[in-house]
Amino acid sequence: MKKKNTTFAVIGCGQFGGSVVSELASQGADVIAIDRNEDVIKKYVNIATHTIVLDSTDEESLRSIGIRNVDHVIIGIGQDIQGSILTALLLKEIGVNKVTVKVVNDYHKKVILKIGVDNVIQPEKDTGKRLAHQMLSDRILDYIVLADNYSIIEILAVGPVIDHTLIELNIPTRFRINITAIKRQNSIIVPQANTSIITGDRLLVIGENKDLTEFNHWLLDD
Repeated sequence: MKKKNTTFAVIGCGQFGGSVVSELASQGADVIAIDRNEDVIKKYVNIATHTIVLDSTDEESLRSIGIRNVDHVIIGIGQDIQGSILTALLLKEIGVNKVTVKVVNDYHKKVILKIGVDNVIQPEKDTGKRLAHQMLSDRILDYIVLADNYSIIEILAVGPVIDHTLIELNIPTRFRINITAIKRQNSIIVPQANTSIITGDRLLVIGENKDLTEFNHWLLDD
């Protein structure tokens, strides 16, 4: 039996929502672009599977387009927090299977989570965290927020880790973090216990933020 394709709808097609529509479409997904502004929607007529001009705070309008049958709805509404919250509430009441919401601040996030949505994204905050960590250490090449206290960093291998194997370094026990991959020139290495780290390697490290900070300070201080 052929697996059913996941269908998506993006409500609010500004800079964030529009990029989600474009990326989903580029991957061959069925995606409906929804916005109350007709001029915004026109940009995605040749990108999205369907485009709809609609006020997402109107329950009857949402029901009329069969939103309940969409597998995953992403709310990308920008500064209209009230509109975002009401849209999320209506989608959950209608029975949409999965709802992800872009939030603009911690208050917005708190209310959205109380509604019972499945996932929240706070892109401005995540981008700020990433930039701050990159500025604090020239060895941190990238910083990806996974949760409030959990992240992945890409960090340049230096000093105390060079020419040592992972089993010698014993990173998980010493710092409670894990090196999940090593970027070496144009290759990605899934490290084993006997994998040796060499100059130029970039380490992808996952763990709690406080432990990642401790690891970075250890590299700096050595």
